[in-house]
Amino acid sequence: MVQRYIISNGVRFVYEELPHLRSVSIGIWIGTGSRDETSQLSGISHFLEHMFFKGTTTHQARQLAELFDQVGGQVNAYTTKEYTSLHAKVLDEHAEFALTLLAEMLFDSTFDEEEMEREKKVIMEEIKMYEDNPEEAVHDWIVEKSFDGHPLGVNILGTEAHLRSFARQDLINYMESRYTPDQIIVSIAGRFDVERILMLVQDKFGHLSRTRKELVIASPSYVAASVYDSRHSEQTHVCMAVPGCAYTDSRIYTLALLNHLLGASSSSLLFQEIREERGLAYNVFSYHSAFRDTGLFTIYYGCSPDQASEVHALILTIIDRLRTDGIDENTLQKAKVQVISSFWLSHESTSSRIGRMAKNELYFGKQVEPEEAVAAIQAVSVDHLRTLTQELFAEPWSFVALGPAEHSFTFKPE
Repeated sequence: MVQRYIISNGVRFVYEELPHLRSVSIGIWIGTGSRDETSQLSGISHFLEHMFFKGTTTHQARQLAELFDQVGGQVNAYTTKEYTSLHAKVLDEHAEFALTLLAEMLFDSTFDEEEMEREKKVIMEEIKMYEDNPEEAVHDWIVEKSFDGHPLGVNILGTEAHLRSFARQDLINYMESRYTPDQIIVSIAGRFDVERILMLVQDKFGHLSRTRKELVIASPSYVAASVYDSRHSEQTHVCMAVPGCAYTDSRIYTLALLNHLLGASSSSLLFQEIREERGLAYNVFSYHSAFRDTGLFTIYYGCSPDQASEVHALILTIIDRLRTDGIDENTLQKAKVQVISSFWLSHESTSSRIGRMAKNELYFGKQVEPEEAVAAIQAVSVDHLRTLTQELFAEPWSFVALGPAEHSFTFKPE
């Protein structure tokens, strides 16, 4: 069972003991991401994440990597549009060591200027890598165009120009204003000594007394875009999207089932008809991105350029059929079994558990027990699905595509 403890300054500690394991996953989540950046600081959350690995007052960058390697541990980090995470997985006997080192990286990084310049080059290469991969780039592009003019639509990596402009003091100031106790969650799952870890959390995080400087940014407005970017490519890569549900929207479970039925599984409507029955695409799928105040439901496909318009028309036909005919009870029950099974299987991973606990805190301010989520999925009815399908696909489509100039096509939002 998940437990939570709030230390005196507001840092939240959530944990789940799993004594039958020999491993423990430990993570630190900070409730700030790329959507919380001003236009001048675009990409700074991601840059900070990289710099946490580039040396502290006690250890140089290489030493940090070697210390985790010496205990056979895994350490990593990532940045999203709404939060940043540092996390590690080690044997239970190294739990205190790993948490101590993660806290050191978070609070004692030096942001050495030579290291900063080196890491800017690394991230510039990362930006180029994504730009050279249209199958990846199109997913960023659909968010950018659908939330055009809002920080939520800005690429997490920022731009080369932004990166070049960042100075050491920018990182320090951003941390002072955004990395505040009320936005920090320490999440642990696996085998560990609860009392010793709690004392360590209090010791390593209890000193923090920053006050969050609120950045008032209005919620994003959805834009139905239609854009084709001509570039050399063997395939045309397309994303089409409509507004989805916010993370805390009660319809999120209905949408999870709708997504599964439409394009998130090998038995889905899109996969079966477009790939299996007609052989028109290798990759075709749907997914939903949930944020704190909105969401985006996206369909992706990649295919031969001369078949792109056919696939697009077929997707719209499948969706129209779904809106007209709905889903029968038997199909819905099968989807529930698959979604719930996937949900429980993810709990076999301590890494998944700490992520789920942290996001519950970030979005709900409390823990949502797994059984509660499963009950919500079970409660979804055919009528719930029909209503959401009608509402979701009544919105105009946002459309972006990357492919050869000679096969360009556009889609008029309706």
